[in-house]
Amino acid sequence: MSSIITELFVHPVKGLTPQAETQVNLQAGHGVIGDRAFALMYDNSASSDYVVPWMHKRNFAMQCDLPALAALSCHYDFQSTLLTIKHKDSELLAAKTNNLDERNLISSFFTGYLATDVKSPLRLVGENDGKTRYPDRNTVHISLINQATLDQLSDIAKQQVEVKRFRPNIVFEGIPAWTEFDWIGQHFQIGSAQIEVTAPINRCLNINVNPKTGQQDLQLLSLLQQHFHHKQTGVLAKVITSGTIAIGDRLQPLNL
Repeated sequence: MSSIITELFVHPVKGLTPQAETQVNLQAGHGVIGDRAFALMYDNSASSDYVVPWMHKRNFAMQCDLPALAALSCHYDFQSTLLTIKHKDSELLAAKTNNLDERNLISSFFTGYLATDVKSPLRLVGENDGKTRYPDRNTVHISLINQATLDQLSDIAKQQVEVKRFRPNIVFEGIPAWTEFDWIGQHFQIGSAQIEVTAPINRCLNINVNPKTGQQDLQLLSLLQQHFHHKQTGVLAKVITSGTIAIGDRLQPLNL
């Protein structure tokens, strides 16, 4: 059964707003270029370096620990390096990451915004060219989620479950709910790229957070355990061959 990409997302700053795209570039050994290129690191050292290697997710601010982050609307322009932060319709900050003073303003803003929830200052880390990546797992990956699975979860929850709760890179449709787990170990051609699906995604409390309000308003993690006896949605994949993918591209199984 054929499946097709319906939505694409990049998350320029780990823990902040997903950005919808019409196409993205995949790089072997890296993932989606620009995805989780920046992160808000707990600054427990005297270092002022703004490029650091991958570290465990506990070193960074994340929505699962700090749901107030979801209440912000953030947009990053990779060409101008401008990060714009809004709350509802009010602009709170616009600063460029290629300027150290302005980057420090971004770090100070989030330290102040989360002052009652964090015990140390936050420092924005990451390269302006998108070459750094701070995903949750050390093994580089991209994430995919099946729209049919989301629809079934919405039926169980008796309300629309927004895809942004799951922070995927790729949303696709065309196969029955949950059958994406059967893809583990398979290779696919998407656009000019090739990927290998490697594992289901184990979820955390972040999926309970409303991506618009920042409030934990839906017990999705409990519903998964109650109805399906696991806490997994979506699958991880690694990029085997670099290339560009776009909305409307089909995931074509490869016979290797």
